[in-house]
Amino acid sequence: MISVNMISHIHHGASQSFWISGALIFASLVYLRGCLHLRRHQRDHGFHENVEGWRAGSFVLGLLLIWIAMASPLAALDHNILTAHMVQHLLLMTLAPPLIWLGMLRKPLAHGLPQRFLQAISRPLRSEPVQKFASVVANPAFCWFAAASTLVVWHIPSVFMLGMQSQMWHEAEQASFLVAGLLFWSPVVRPSASTSKWPEASMLLYLFLATLPCDILSGFLVFCDRVVYPVFLSSPRSFGLSALEDQQCAGALMWTCVTVVYFIAGAIFTARLLSPHRPEELAIPAIRLAAHCGRAHGSTRMETV
Repeated sequence: MISVNMISHIHHGASQSFWISGALIFASLVYLRGCLHLRRHQRDHGFHENVEGWRAGSFVLGLLLIWIAMASPLAALDHNILTAHMVQHLLLMTLAPPLIWLGMLRKPLAHGLPQRFLQAISRPLRSEPVQKFASVVANPAFCWFAAASTLVVWHIPSVFMLGMQSQMWHEAEQASFLVAGLLFWSPVVRPSASTSKWPEASMLLYLFLATLPCDILSGFLVFCDRVVYPVFLSSPRSFGLSALEDQQCAGALMWTCVTVVYFIAGAIFTARLLSPHRPEELAIPAIRLAAHCGRAHGSTRMETV
């Protein structure tokens, strides 16, 4: 028998999928338009750094992962299967954000948006209160705490149930995971030179400490001998998994995915730390075109934050 909450979830889920799909498609088109415009501008001024191709692919892939998590058929399974719910969290917090940051060049965004819109938001973004807020948010300690607290709080059983029973809180949960993921990965990928003032070598400790709350939570889900979230006891069984097996699968998936992704990021940092070439550039590279494009483009385009 289908509950009223389930019917409401299906109804709101379809509406949510429509708006999210539209927003992500719009963001992709704006970015790709900016990349094409920037490439044409480089060609006209004699520049040949064709780096925006793979970055555009990374950016669009990150948006695609967000769509899979929030607007694809996977989103309709998160109320029935904890593993599907965990996949959503991993996509929004662990996989999509670094891909988006790797492709997040300011120039394509500036070239893809209307000039009047950029001029309208320029002054507010450069105001002193906004700059102070941005400096606090960009602090790696804040980014780490935001990610860890978001992960822990939303997996407290009572809070988890709130997100399962209310569409509004469920959407807030998904948005908070995405925002926390973007915050967490910004000091690691460093999409701009002012993102992090910490030594790049400290990012190894940053990544290691970030695995601890994930390991504790995933280990608890794997080895617990009872179902932590009772809502899944009455859910339709899918893929032949019991509620407890589903919980163990979700915990194992989180444990494996987070470990592998953080290990890859840590290995990149370690390799660059041990490299004898250009030791000052130790962060995961975010190739910047501002030096060339800014001189050639003059003041016709503004830098966005």
